[in-house]
Amino acid sequence: MYNAQKPSPDDLPSSAQLLRSTAIALLAAVVILVTVVLPAEYGVDPTRIGQLLGLTEMGEIKSQLADEAEQDHHGDDGAAGDSSFLDRVFGAFVTSAHAQDAEPWRDEVSFTLAPGEGIEWKLAMAKGDTAAYEWAAEGGRVNFDLHGHGGGQRADYEKGRGRADGAGELTAPFAGDHGWFFRNRDRQDVTVILKVRGEYEEFKRTD
Repeated sequence: MYNAQKPSPDDLPSSAQLLRSTAIALLAAVVILVTVVLPAEYGVDPTRIGQLLGLTEMGEIKSQLADEAEQDHHGDDGAAGDSSFLDRVFGAFVTSAHAQDAEPWRDEVSFTLAPGEGIEWKLAMAKGDTAAYEWAAEGGRVNFDLHGHGGGQRADYEKGRGRADGAGELTAPFAGDHGWFFRNRDRQDVTVILKVRGEYEEFKRTD
């Protein structure tokens, strides 16, 4: 039977060496956290290194998808979820039933956004004017901000992240420009088709 030879005390690392190794490992972990993990997972990039490596955009997309998934799960419990589902089904039937009676779209534009690119389209409206709209993104999803401004006033109607379409009506609470800012946060080109009709003086690109 062989006995293992005990290491000599001189062969063991000193306390100073252990502390130095621990400090180096901790510093390396912090550097990896700040330059890789935070940009890639959460879109947080304090050093801008993640942007150079293409990790920040990946983290932003992940955050958008997480926010969208969380929104999709709201109201999924019990009767609230059933009611939401029934509302969507009823809305689809109502939309289909009135499709033939709807007036034609007055204006329609199609534009393609490169990754990270933004664009703004507005309706010049008088106070009390009402306009209907519909838009759809092809090839990806976009962030949007539907708002209005004029005469020192501002109105926020709706915001969305990672959306592929939208529709509705807006009534101008004051005279000014009312409309959308779209930004492509996807990793490929996205084409957006925007249709409008109703009461407005002009449909224009303002960015």
